[in-house]
Amino acid sequence: MPALIMQKIQKYLIKIALPVIVVLLGFTMVSCHVGRFFYWNFADINDYKKFPSLPVNKAGTEFLFYEKSPQISPEVPLIFAGTDDTPGFDAFLENHKTVAFLLIRNDTILYENYFDSYADSAIIPSFSLSKSFVSALVGIAVGEGFINNTSQPITDFIPELKQNDPRFEKITLEDLLNMRSGIRFDEGYSNPFADMAKYYYGINLKNYVSQLKIESPPNERYSYISVNVLLLGMAVENATGKKLSQYLQEKIWQPLEMEFDASWSVDSKKDNQIKAFCCINARTRDFAKFGRLYLNNGRYNGKQIIPEKWVKSTMSTINDSRDSQNYSYTYSWRVKEDGAIFAKGVLGQYIYVFPQKNIIIVRLGKKTDGINWPLFMEKICEEL
Repeated sequence: MPALIMQKIQKYLIKIALPVIVVLLGFTMVSCHVGRFFYWNFADINDYKKFPSLPVNKAGTEFLFYEKSPQISPEVPLIFAGTDDTPGFDAFLENHKTVAFLLIRNDTILYENYFDSYADSAIIPSFSLSKSFVSALVGIAVGEGFINNTSQPITDFIPELKQNDPRFEKITLEDLLNMRSGIRFDEGYSNPFADMAKYYYGINLKNYVSQLKIESPPNERYSYISVNVLLLGMAVENATGKKLSQYLQEKIWQPLEMEFDASWSVDSKKDNQIKAFCCINARTRDFAKFGRLYLNNGRYNGKQIIPEKWVKSTMSTINDSRDSQNYSYTYSWRVKEDGAIFAKGVLGQYIYVFPQKNIIIVRLGKKTDGINWPLFMEKICEEL
């Protein structure tokens, strides 16, 4: 009997203590990226609440799209109709984890809808959509003369990289923009020990950068790694002498008369290093206004915001870089054969621009849910 009682007591203590231990580990390891990964798990749509951030303030005036009344009622493209048991465009979007969908043509909102308690004022993290904003800021810095050209080596702006490996001197901004740097980096999103988890959840990005190594010579092949854009962001900051959030505010957010303030997440309050590879936190319509800038060749209200040459290069296929879905990759945008381009973020965040019909589509969600959203948007455009 005593042994049986002891076994029951031990089982009871384990049952009570284990959850407590897990919680304590989560809090004690919160400063460690591995601990933070297990505590917060995979990136989600509420991540803007988890990290400190720097403000990106709007101007005193706002540009507002026209609104069609009543809105159109798009049909689910036939190629996707069989993937959902519930008919109807709204139901399709909602069933496939969409929280915001915005369809604009000729500066007029044809369709706008939000799901799962989200609204037009809801803050939604951009994830890798931010890479396209960084690309634009590089182009602006080139246009303003802070950067001579994209053939400059990254070590012109981050000279300490030469201490890691002198071969960094051969990596140009162009290589970084097109994901052809040859830097060793594990982009795995589900592995807590991969570089991506360290950079996303870690609190000292500058220290991580100081440990980077080279895997292969630059411009040999395409390899999508987020550290490339982190380095671009640092380069812009060092070239301009301004925080990336401030440069974004001055050169894009305020000139485009965004409707809402935004923010850009940083690694820690101590270092305030912006996560350039992700994490602009904003609203759906303001993401659409950024797409509108590319639709208009970098111009807004008669002013050239991004150099036109930069925009035209971005919207062209300039090398053999191809992403995992075989879309051409140029300057942090995907370029399609029909002339459309799109920016893409994990969980199915998209800014889709189709100049041929003057269309902008923004889709934001909790996950892609197995849908080829660029193809979905292509088919929507065909019907308009």
